[in-house]
Amino acid sequence: MTAARPSLRITFRSRLLCAGLAASMVVWSMPLAAQPMGIPSMGSASSAELSPALERTLGDAIMEQGRRDPTYIADPDVSQYLTDMGRRLAAHAPGGSPQHITVFGVRDAQINAFALPGGYIGVNSGLVVAAQSESELASVIAHEIGHVVQRHIARGMTQRSQSSGVMMAALAAALLAALSGSGDLAMGVAAFGQAAAVDRQLGFSRQAEQEADRAGFEMMRKTGFDPGGMVRMFNQLSNASRLNEGMGGGGYTSTHPLSIQRMSDIQNRVSELPAVHHRDTDTFWYVRAKLRVAQARDSSQALRLAMEKLQLDARQASGVEQSAAWYGLAYADWQKKDLPAARQALDQAREGGRNSPEIAALSIALALAQGDQVQALAQAQAAWERWPDSQGIALARVDAMQKTGRDQEAVAFLAQRIKQWPELPRLYQLQAQSQERLGQKVSARRTMASYYELTGALPTAVEQLQQARGMSKDFYVQSELDVQIRTLKERLKSDRELLERFKSS
Repeated sequence: MTAARPSLRITFRSRLLCAGLAASMVVWSMPLAAQPMGIPSMGSASSAELSPALERTLGDAIMEQGRRDPTYIADPDVSQYLTDMGRRLAAHAPGGSPQHITVFGVRDAQINAFALPGGYIGVNSGLVVAAQSESELASVIAHEIGHVVQRHIARGMTQRSQSSGVMMAALAAALLAALSGSGDLAMGVAAFGQAAAVDRQLGFSRQAEQEADRAGFEMMRKTGFDPGGMVRMFNQLSNASRLNEGMGGGGYTSTHPLSIQRMSDIQNRVSELPAVHHRDTDTFWYVRAKLRVAQARDSSQALRLAMEKLQLDARQASGVEQSAAWYGLAYADWQKKDLPAARQALDQAREGGRNSPEIAALSIALALAQGDQVQALAQAQAAWERWPDSQGIALARVDAMQKTGRDQEAVAFLAQRIKQWPELPRLYQLQAQSQERLGQKVSARRTMASYYELTGALPTAVEQLQQARGMSKDFYVQSELDVQIRTLKERLKSDRELLERFKSS
């Protein structure tokens, strides 16, 4: 969702999204004309040219680099909240979601969201902060899922045109370099220009954006969100676009105007439905407060403004919004290492008996920072018993275990959490660290191989397994490792063959 064209500064969005644009990234942009009622059909994408497996390969390779970017948000509260929302929406996608949706955050104040190949959806912190309700945020994520499930990216990447051929070949070459362990994907993809990618996007934006709007609208309705949130977000984008005129945003908004027809189409659909009163989750407000601080950390002026807004809400808001404001202030103080102030603000966040996994995780971190290990462990145990589905609490408990020398307990706890969340790479990384400290060197490298495999770094995963094999004297373990190494090498070979086909096409 783009209110204004971003500046040329090198950020996660301008580097990683060069990959996304070059892969015909579909942003929440502003189409140029309305279409007839009903979800329009753009025809089926050619699975022979871009299968879901290849699309996932592209997405994994792009994200391997993206996770290294300093603006990528690895915070478990943010990641779990966004991905859970995305998957709830995708469960109601037209025809069902053909891909596994993963939503991640980017520390960027621009109001924006974008889709990448393979079911990856990025959400800028500025979008979450700007959203005045959970339904407004859901409207953007639903729109992006609409692009994914309608396979707009696949269509864009396989269109028979000179520009698409150049982009696909360049993207394939960059990804091949990444799979071989050489080169830098982000810089490689950035090497070829954006102009053709933008031109290609505009070739289908009218119909694609309309299709994503309507698919997203249906997902919102069926998931229980207020579809009116999409209209309110349209209004926000329209206002933001006008504010950014003459500030570097005019070029983009002049070619992607927010049409009256598009807004009217969604307004008409909302008017035909009974009023929906969706109750925002508490997590929305706490994550929003955290991101308000996180996106401002590199600018003293931006941080000052963020603190002023949180202080205003802490004085004037009520209920969970007031608690979240105090939590945001505590989080900012904790980042500044002003631990007494953080503790005081966190106590204010708990006024009236309020609590949340976000508050509890920060309290555990504060106890550890203040050297109160016994209290940190007790809080972590109590928090886990109360919120056994919170990744943030699970990781806070592991942190408390590891910092108090309880690595054996940490390994056992992490083994259970890996069964609970097998796709969460951080769990494998932490388990490997504890295994290494316990002298379990072969296990540590096997676990790290799983971490690298999950993050798309297949060559590094192979290296870890080869190291493990060299350390082991156990014939059965060596045989297991041989199978794992062979399987990964075959996957690497298959991925390379798929990419070579596009590189030479």
